[in-house]
This record gives sequence, C-alpha cells and structure tokens, in this order.
Amino acid sequence: MINNVYSFVVDKQGARLDKYVCQKHPELSRTRAQKLIADGYITVNDHVAKAGLKLNIGDRLRVVIPPTPPSPLMPEAIPLNIIYEDDDLLVIDKPAGLLVHPAPGHPSHTLVNAILSHFPHLADIGDSLRPGVVHRLDKDTSGVMLVAKNSLAQADLAEQFKSHSVVKAYLVLVKGRLTPENGVIEAPIGRDPRNRKRMAVVTEGREARTEYRVIKYIRDYTLLEVMPETGRTHQIRVHLSAIGYPVVGDKVYGVKSPFLSRQFMHACRLGFKLPSTGEYVEFKSELPPDLEQALKDIA
Repeated sequence: MINNVYSFVVDKQGARLDKYVCQKHPELSRTRAQKLIADGYITVNDHVAKAGLKLNIGDRLRVVIPPTPPSPLMPEAIPLNIIYEDDDLLVIDKPAGLLVHPAPGHPSHTLVNAILSHFPHLADIGDSLRPGVVHRLDKDTSGVMLVAKNSLAQADLAEQFKSHSVVKAYLVLVKGRLTPENGVIEAPIGRDPRNRKRMAVVTEGREARTEYRVIKYIRDYTLLEVMPETGRTHQIRVHLSAIGYPVVGDKVYGVKSPFLSRQFMHACRLGFKLPSTGEYVEFKSELPPDLEQALKDIA
C-alpha cells in the first residue's frame, strides 16, 4: 500500500488550511483532512501546522494521503427500508432499537453493518467506523435518516447540516399539556456536571434551539411536532425535560410508560438539497405500529 503525495503552491489568501486542502482534494472529508494535518501528513512550507492556520499566497503545501485502513466493520444481512436512492445518497426509514454505528459495548448489529451488506463500497467513505454517516438518530428513535454514498456527497450533506439548512421534524409525545401551542426553546446544552453520561442545560454548553408545535392533546399528554434547528446530543429530550414536559418512554430524561418499551420519538420528516442538482427534496415517514398503538392505549 503506497502513499499518494501531492505538492502545490497556495493561490488564495487567508484560507483555512483544512478547508483549502478539501477544496484541492474533494474526495477528503473535512474530518479526515484535519486528522491528516494533526498527524503531520500535511505540511506548510515544510513545517507541521494546525488545521485553522490562515494560508498566504505562495505558501508551499505538501499533502500525503495514506491508504484508507481496512474497515473493521463486517457486513450483516439486516433488512433495510430504503425510501429513496440515487448515486449520491440513501434515505432510510430506520427502525427503533438499531444503533446507527458501533459504540463501546455494541461492536456489531448496527445500521452501518446493514448498509455495508447492501453497499460494500461504502466502507471507503469517510470514517472507517461510520462510513457514509452524516447525522445520527438515537438507538430508540425511529424514522428518516440520510446516508452518503460517496465522499463528495458526504461533504456536501455534512455542510448542509452544519449550516442548519436541513429541515428536521420529529413526532414526540410528552407528559403534560404543553402550552403555548407554538414555541421555541433556546437553552445551551453540554455534559451534565453531575453525570458525565448525560447531557443537560448548562450555562457553559453549546447553543441549542428547538421549535415545536402542538398537534393534539390526549388526556394528560401532548403530541408534538418538534423541529430542532441545531443538532446537539439528545437535544429534543433534554430541552423538553428542562421545561417540565418529559418525553414519554424516555428512561434517561423522561418518564417511563406502561404503554411503551422505548421513547416516543419518530423522525417524521427530513428536507435537504440533493448534492447533484441543488434541488430541495423532502421525505416523510409515518408513525410505526408501536407508537400508533401507544396513542390508542392512552386515549
């Protein structure tokens, strides 16, 4: 396995090193470019640099791209419900109970293992443990998810998520009758200082914004459509718990329910621009049977 080595002179003043490298090598994700820089594979004027270095016209860049290490992931014949597919991406209706990618204690039986069974070439896309992944849903959250099929599409979609231009909507059932019927929750989210495995609203956390609207009240419950503008870990669950309306079935931040074995959260709608054409498209997923049944049980 041989390294690919490239040398060129910078022709753009003030560009960040990591962004400039990605422009010159669009097959690299920004994450991989940053790792190559941190590992010393990319130098500026024969010196190791940081990813955020501002370049000057005339700087000499040397880029060494080592071969992608073999993925430790194994394909698994897990059924996939593919809503849409083109040369750049997949839109998948993820079932509850399926992790998106391997995590400590869960090395296999994930969505990524399933995807590799259907599309083996995705092993070379992005992170070796998260090939093609541009966003995540919690293990016990069902619904619409995007997966990139090539590096250029992955970079494009990741940028759309980063700029908050992707439309994300979830159906969520909370305990209590939430008022007003339309609102926005703005509160920073970070690690819970009392329990590092949890997230919490903390003053030093990252900015987080969640919009909601009431769909209907069912006895002492409220069915919501929730639109998170930012994408912080556990954002919807943390925000709703913080204002006193915990998610039904959520064992960490919410309230347990005799009607559900998982949290009542379903990614019902996802809208974004196709990388190939820039056309805005939107995909929907209906409530799965277990959540439909839960609504009947509490009525």
